[in-house]
Amino acid sequence: TDAEYVSVFKSLSDETRIRIVRCLCKEEMCAGSLLKHFNITQPTLSYHIRILTDCGLVNARREGTWMFYSINPERGAMVKCFLDDVAADEAQAGENS
Repeated sequence: TDAEYVSVFKSLSDETRIRIVRCLCKEEMCAGSLLKHFNITQPTLSYHIRILTDCGLVNARREGTWMFYSINPERGAMVKCFLDDVAADEAQAGENS
């Protein structure tokens, strides 16, 4: 639905969150490993991760006392499909003008 797209794109409207997603596209990471890539505190990372998990773009998995984060492939595919549709609509509009 459009509301799902809105929540995902709102979550990506922050540079730190985009950088987190780029890190997680490469591999699943724990919070400690993610923090090594940023100059932010643990509470700030938790704030950004929560926004990304709330919209479904990032999955969280607990292993003992550790939390591991990864990209939700279904939500990523949904965003890709949306962007592909937009690009196709633009291409078609260009052909019709």
